Amino acid sequence: MTKSKAEFSMIIKDIEKNEHFQELDHEIHHGISRYGHSYRVAYGVYLVTKNLKFKGYQEATRAALLHDFYFNYQLEDKNEREKFIEHPSIAVLNASKYYDLSEMQKNMIESHMFPTCKVAPKYKESICLTLVDKIVALYEMQRYKLGMKLGVYLLFILNMITLQK
Repeated sequence: MTKSKAEFSMIIKDIEKNEHFQELDHEIHHGISRYGHSYRVAYGVYLVTKNLKFKGYQEATRAALLHDFYFNYQLEDKNEREKFIEHPSIAVLNASKYYDLSEMQKNMIESHMFPTCKVAPKYKESICLTLVDKIVALYEMQRYKLGMKLGVYLLFILNMITLQK
């Protein structure tokens, strides 16, 4: 394990062990689990903030891991637009149940969907999370979600062909 990967693991280890946070491994997000997405975003934020020598890189890394700490059932009565807008607030509430969040961390989580959410980023760490989240989401949707959709369409077509015989 590299030195940076070891430090990253130390920063997030208590969050990773939280049984409620681990439930995100069963929530689908961009074609993978929300846990996997959050981990990938947190590591990206860690690398960027550490390399840019942000004083709050550890705090930022933890907030990045918690940025999508919500469950599908909490938004089941919402349409897609409402989910985009409201999930950051729910993530802050969920994270606050288990962790003492700083104002910066709250802003990072609440503003990570800027400009579609209600809260604007106030900190450079917030902007970093917003950008890394968008980059990771685009990658995941291209890599996993698109492939998953194509697979479903192919299965449908194969089933239709088989039924025709």
